[in-house]
Amino acid sequence: MKESKNALDSLSPLFNRLEQLTRVQRIAIYVGSMILVAAAFFYLSFYPKQQTISGLEASLKTARQALAKAKRNASQLNYYRNKMKQEEVQFRAVMKALPEKEEIPSLLAGISKAGKDAGLEFVLFQPKKEIEKGFYAEIPVSIEVNGGYHQVAVFFDKVANLPRIVTIKDISMVAAKSKGPNMLTTKCTAVTYKFLEKPPGKKKGRRKKRK
Repeated sequence: MKESKNALDSLSPLFNRLEQLTRVQRIAIYVGSMILVAAAFFYLSFYPKQQTISGLEASLKTARQALAKAKRNASQLNYYRNKMKQEEVQFRAVMKALPEKEEIPSLLAGISKAGKDAGLEFVLFQPKKEIEKGFYAEIPVSIEVNGGYHQVAVFFDKVANLPRIVTIKDISMVAAKSKGPNMLTTKCTAVTYKFLEKPPGKKKGRRKKRK
C-alpha cells in the first residue's frame, strides 16, 4: 500500500501540470500518444506480419508455377510414352515381316506352295545369293512356271498375302505353245527379306583380327 501511495505521490506533479494545460494542448498530447501507439503497433506487429504474408504469397506463386510446369511435363511424358508404344507396335510389325534365318526355308516353301495351289507347273525355283542391305538382307529367288494367265495372277495374289514381305519383279511372259493354248511360261524373281542381327562389317572385322 505504501509503495502504491508513493507512486501516486510521484505522479502528482505530472497530473498538476496536465491540469494546467489548455484543452487544445491536452487533445494534442492525446492525439500524439495515439499516433505513437499506432506507429509502435505497425512496426512491432502489423509490418512483420505483412512481410510474412508477402513472403508466403511469393512462395505460393512459385509453387503454382512449378505445379503448372510439372503438369505440362507430365502431359508431354504421356505423349512420348504413347508415341514409344506406337513405335514398338510398328517395330514388332516390321520384325514380323522380316523373318530371321531359321524361318527362311519355311517361307520359301510357302512361296512354292502358293504356286502349286494356284495350279502352276514349276520349271525353276532357285534361291540365289543373299544381298546384304544393312540391318536386313534380300534373298532373290528365280522362278519359272507354266500355266494360264489367271493361274499366274492367283499365284501373285497369294504371294502378296503372305505374312512376310515378298515382292515379285522382273516379270516376263511368253506363250508356251508346247503346253497347249492359252498357256504361258512366266519368269520372275521373288524377293524376300531376312533380318540381320549384326551389321555385316563386324563379322569381317573379327576375321581380320584372327589373321
